[in-house]
Order: sequence, then structure tokens, then C-alpha cells
Amino acid sequence: MAAPIGIDFGTTNSALAWMGADGQSQVARFTLAGELTPTFRSILFFPAETEWVRGVPQALMGPRAIEEYLEVDGEGRLMQSMKTFLASRHVKSTNVFGYDYTLEQLIGRLIRGLWEASRTQVGVAAPSIVAGRPVRFARAESDEEDAYAETRLRAAFLAGGFADVDFVYEPVAAALHYEASLTRDETVLVADFGGGTSDFCLLHVGPGFRGDVRDPKRILGTRGVGVAGDNLDMRIVQHLVAPVLGAGSLYKTMMGEQREIPPGVFEKLRRWNELSFLKTRQNMEMLLGYAKSAVDPDKIKALIHLVDNNLGYRLYRAVEVAKVGLSYADRSELVFADGPIDIRAAVTRSDFEGWISTELLALGGCVDALMVESHVRPDDIDTVFLTGGTAQVPAVRRLFADRFGEDKLRTGDFLTSIASGLALYAGREK
Repeated sequence: MAAPIGIDFGTTNSALAWMGADGQSQVARFTLAGELTPTFRSILFFPAETEWVRGVPQALMGPRAIEEYLEVDGEGRLMQSMKTFLASRHVKSTNVFGYDYTLEQLIGRLIRGLWEASRTQVGVAAPSIVAGRPVRFARAESDEEDAYAETRLRAAFLAGGFADVDFVYEPVAAALHYEASLTRDETVLVADFGGGTSDFCLLHVGPGFRGDVRDPKRILGTRGVGVAGDNLDMRIVQHLVAPVLGAGSLYKTMMGEQREIPPGVFEKLRRWNELSFLKTRQNMEMLLGYAKSAVDPDKIKALIHLVDNNLGYRLYRAVEVAKVGLSYADRSELVFADGPIDIRAAVTRSDFEGWISTELLALGGCVDALMVESHVRPDDIDTVFLTGGTAQVPAVRRLFADRFGEDKLRTGDFLTSIASGLALYAGREK
């Protein structure tokens, strides 16, 4: 017997849910550091002494990847935020200990790991699934690039063992999750904030609309933008971390001139999903060269330490802690220390909101454009349902309170509402 399965493969976190016999969605749980969590971190880790099967290095996934990464002090290859590369024709594969893994294979490994960690909870087979996809994939600048990203995601699910996949927009799935609790019909704006994209959907929900969720009569409009949680983290790294690791510092040329170390060196530092790509022979030789000629070599040596010891996960956990702290207080602190790196920097909510002003404008502009395109006025909206971790950022919440009124805002199940809605959709399709 097959269960209706929904898989939310996310940039930062993934989740799996299924519809139970009672018609309610249930979310899989995973063990991390001795505690249960409803999310499966979208991370792969190849330990330095990894197991090889038929000539292929094997990865650990999700919680197991994190635990092993921490246990061996980062000795190996860590990969994260792989979803953001799907629309790029320049990112085809990467070499892991001499073996070329395609992006589709890597994501497929993660998806298979998610299912294997969930299947005993589901208790039945899953020959076909419903999976989420963003309204617009990160970095997709055209419909053609967006379609290319979906094709690659479908190939990744196939590599993960799922030949039959039905894709549903992630905010539409979140709307189904919200709809399950309604006893009356509503017009709702769903705002889904992921790690790589933010997606918005206007649609009718409620008992009178529980037909095909993709019926044009239900959906009034959709729109997405490649701005989300990772961008907010990037701003903290840019302002509090990068300067400590050499951004803006000088080096001496062979002619004795002082020049600024090229900003491009730090691009992958600011984008946490690309940090692991700095650890190539060419890049490490480049960094060692700058360390020898830098006016302040200790900063570059600290950067080399970060990259060489695979400290990306620890660093961004510290960044995330500082960011989350600003959702509940006017002041927070970024603390990260390891070897030559010692960062202890206070940050105020006001500073943070200034740093992310460009991102806030992009989010607000996307919502405004959706309202205009859909010919819907703010007064026509009954509820605004906010989901995803970034929905907890006060400045983001304010965007919607200012447009629609605080009394219309609803939140819930920030990290699992999409998986839950996908499972409900899968159950209706059976």
C-alpha cells in the first residue's frame, strides 16, 4: 500500500510528510543531538575517510552529516544550499575525492537520505510523491532558466529513487496546510520565506474551494523573488565577519604598491552555500599568496583557517543565532571563535534592518507587483499567512502589517507547513 507523500526539498531545511488514515498530515521526525526535529538539514558531508561503494564516495546526509562533521572537526567535504544552483548552467558537477558528482546526483543523494530516514515512520511504500518547487527558482532570470531548474530537480528526484513526481508551488502547498483548519472561505495571501527564495500566492481557500488546488478559479496570482533567509545571513557576514577575515584590507604588489585584496575573494565567504568551493588547490594557493603579501596577514590566515578546517557550518550557525536573537530583542551578539578567529560583535536590530534594506525593498516590491497583476486590493484579503523562518524577522512581518493590517497576519509551523500541504495534496490526488 502506498501512502500520500509530500517532500519539501529546501535550500536550508527539508521535510517529509504523509497523509494518515484520518486524513490529517503527519510530519516525519529526525534525531539531532539527542533531540527530535521535524526538519532534515539539506546538507551532505563526505568525511575525509569516507566509505567507497563501487568506486563512488558515499555521503552522509541531514542530521547524520552534521553530527559526523562536528565529530571529525570538519575533516572532509561539506555541501549545503545546493538548491540555489539548479538554475545555473555553469554549475554542472563538482569533484569529490577524485569522483565527479553531478548536481542532480548530489541532490538525489539527499532526497534518498530524507526518505530512508522517514520510511519506517511512514510504514508503507512511496512509489510516487508530490514535491514542492518555488514560484521562481533562485537565480532564474527567465522562464527558460526556471524550466531548466525544474527539469534538473525532476532528474534529482529520479536519481533519489522517485520516478513519478508531481510538482506544486511551495506557497500553494502552504495554503493547503492553512486551509485544513478553516471552517469558512477566505481569500488569503501566502508568503513563504525559504533559504534561497521567497514566494507569494493569492488564492481562495476554505470548505467551498477544496477541489484541485491548481484550479485557475482558486489561484488569483503567484510571484517569487530570489531573496530570502540566506541573503539576510549574508548581510551579517558582510558587516561583522568579512572585515575580520581580510575584506577591505591591503596587500603589497611585487612593485611595492599597496592594493586592496580583490573583493571577489570574499564573495564565497558572504554566500554560505558557496563557501566549500573555496577549498580547491587553486583557491588555497591564491589565499596563501595573499597571506604572504598582505599588510595584515593575520586576517588572511584566519580566513585560510576557516576554509581549510571546513568551519562554514559552525560559522553560519553562529550567524543564525545572532539573527534569530534580533527577532526577540533589540540587541544581539555574534560570537565565533576557533584558532586564530575570534569574533565577538554586538549588533542592534536597527543596524540589521539598515543592512537588509535592499532585501526588504525587493520583498515589498514583489508583493506589490503581485497585488497589481492580480487586480486584488488589500481590503480584498481576509488573511495573510506567513511561513518559513524569515517570517519571524520583525522588519519582514512589518512589511505585511503596514500593507494589510496586523490583525490579518497569521503564522504557524514555520518549517513544516509546505511538507504538510504537499501531503494533503497527494492525498487528494489518490
